[in-house]
Amino acid sequence: MSAPVRQLILDTETTGLKVEDGHRIVEFAALEMFDRKLTGNKLHLYINPEREIDPNAARIHGITDEQVADKPIFSEVIDEIREFIKGSELIIHNAKFDMGFLNYQFNLIEKGKTVESYISGVIDTLTMARQKFPGGKNSLDALCDRFKVDRTNRDYHGALIDCRLLADVYLNLTREQINLLEQQTATKSQYNFSKIDSGKLDLVITKPTAEEEQLHLAYLEQLDKLSKGKSLWFNKKLDV
Repeated sequence: MSAPVRQLILDTETTGLKVEDGHRIVEFAALEMFDRKLTGNKLHLYINPEREIDPNAARIHGITDEQVADKPIFSEVIDEIREFIKGSELIIHNAKFDMGFLNYQFNLIEKGKTVESYISGVIDTLTMARQKFPGGKNSLDALCDRFKVDRTNRDYHGALIDCRLLADVYLNLTREQINLLEQQTATKSQYNFSKIDSGKLDLVITKPTAEEEQLHLAYLEQLDKLSKGKSLWFNKKLDV
């Protein structure tokens, strides 16, 4: 059985909605998960975006210009982020948004490099939810309500708290897949024929009657005609 993949529940908060408008990351959070269990290992950073935070964005995540004025800029934390995410599978809600910001800022510093250069893959829980609940509300808040994930202590959409909520949402989204895999594994273990010692079995060899052999030969001839002479079993029978 292959070793569990290192996964990271990841989220970012930004100065605004569009990276094309020059908006930047102000908060980065990633929680480590092994074998569907959070390990307690995490990376949580506040970042000086080197620009003003849009008031609408501040109302959502609660981060102000004053709070990040003395924080490191992205170029000063990129090595730490890169080392933490290296080789991992990222689990992100609306991955297009977060990956867009991360890739833009990575590319500014490491020309031509993207986050995908360092990770093993990305799971977008928004895509998963849309496939599982087509036509339904699939925001993180809506999924927390659907799966009864407690978010009473969440005043703002902070990256760290959203990662903790997303971890529970992801486990609920994938629970059926894991249960099915476990059932398949259990079924296979019940029928492990490699453990059967045929030498200890009292086997009886029953030979076909002449009539049964003729019927079988007639069937092979018909099969050979239908396959236009390509029946390997019929040729083998004639060679015996």
